[in-house]
Parts: sequence; C-alpha cells; structure tokens
Amino acid sequence: MFLRSVIFSLLMLIAAAPAFAGETVTYMDGDMKLEGYLARAQNDISGRPSPIVLIVHQWKGLTAYERMRADMLAQQGYNALAIDMYGQGVRPASDADAGTEAGKYKNNPALARKRLQAALDYAHTLKAIDTTRIGVIGYCFGGGMALEVARMCANDVKAVVSFHGDLTSKAPVTKAGVIAASVQVHQGAEDPHVPPAQVAGFEQEMRAAGADWMLIQYSGAVHAFTQQDAGNDPSKGAAYNQKADLRSWNVASDFLRTTLALQ
Repeated sequence: MFLRSVIFSLLMLIAAAPAFAGETVTYMDGDMKLEGYLARAQNDISGRPSPIVLIVHQWKGLTAYERMRADMLAQQGYNALAIDMYGQGVRPASDADAGTEAGKYKNNPALARKRLQAALDYAHTLKAIDTTRIGVIGYCFGGGMALEVARMCANDVKAVVSFHGDLTSKAPVTKAGVIAASVQVHQGAEDPHVPPAQVAGFEQEMRAAGADWMLIQYSGAVHAFTQQDAGNDPSKGAAYNQKADLRSWNVASDFLRTTLALQ
C-alpha cells in the first residue's frame, strides 16, 4: 500500500503543473544572501515536531524541480528545505554557465562545506522542527554536495541520499569515525559521467571511513535519470528514465523513513 501511494504521488506531481505549497525563504552565509524554499510537513499525526530534509539542487540552481521534491517530502510528513548553494538570483541559464558555477564548489570543498553549513544552521533556527533528525538529499551536482555533508562530519545529520551525483571529492575521507550519517547512493548503471572507476573509488572511501552506506545502480539508466528535462535519449549521456526514477524514490523514501524515525 505504501509503495502504491508513493508511486501515485510521484506520478501525479510529475504530471501536474507546478502549484507549490511551501514558501520562499532567505538566509545568509556571511554577506551572501541565499534564497531557498521551505515546505512544511503535512499529514503529521505523531504529535511531535517532524524531522527536516534538506534538498541540494542540480547545477542550474534551485528550480521548480527541487520545489516539487520538497512538496513530495512534505506530503510524506517531513519538513523540507530546498537550499541555495549559489546565492539569491544566481541561476545559470546555459550548461556552460552552470558548469562554471558548479565548479566553484566542486573544486573548493571548504567553500562548498561552508555554504552547506549555512543551510544546516538556518534549519536549526526554524520553529516546530526536530533538528535531531536531519536528512540531506541532492541531485546531480547536489548529489555530490549531499555527500560532502556526510564527509564534513555533520553530526546532526542522520541520513544522506545522492541521486546520480558525482562520487568524488577534493577532500575525501581517509579514516574511520568521520562520517556519522547513513549514506545511500543511487546511480545509473550506464552513467558515462560516473564511470566504474569512480564508483569503485567511492566504495573504497566508504570502507576506509567505516561508514554505514549502500549504493544502488539502475540498469539502462544514464546521468540525470530522475529529471524529465534531461530528455529521453540515453546516447547523449543524460536522459530521464521513469522506471529508475520511481524505484530510486521509493527506496530513498524507505531509507529516510527508517533513518529519521518517521512514524
């Protein structure tokens, strides 16, 4: 029954025109103003504050896609905060500009982690939220950034989920005891942007870290398999794959429900 509900909700939200239930929020990282999106938990019957899940955007910045995912999480009973890595108004229009902007953070872990910490700090200021139960998920560029949250030893984060993200880091974990969060990774088995050598390197890093982790690969799926605007031509290296999208969301939903103790 739960699986049917998740699949139905996902299909309805993907098919529907955007009609977002949350609100735009702003917060700061030093002098940098950031603009995110907050969707409050719905259908909460536990009688206690709900956990929060942060969503890290793909390389073109916070878009309707991340807002949609935030609303989906809110329907499941989470508070959901789609964060802003780039700064208010910085939303690259072209792939070239997006690659340049994303590279600033991929190539500078200190900057990326500072920006991620600003979002975590903001989450702690929100009322009626259980900040002892925090999850972080991300897509493409955001998937790699979600993994940076795990690597930065954020002890208040219980769960990290990466969807078709970069598995490498300029500051990988090399010893046990650093990664406190449970980690789940979803990858396209045919993703040319994340070749087998990168997958093997990530697995080695997680073992060295003594992390609680899992990695799921989806047959026939390439990069960006959860995003419809990636098109439907796998030969281009990035394409939507509905089966992988639905399966990964279901697995991630179960993982978050367990690790964040959602009742």
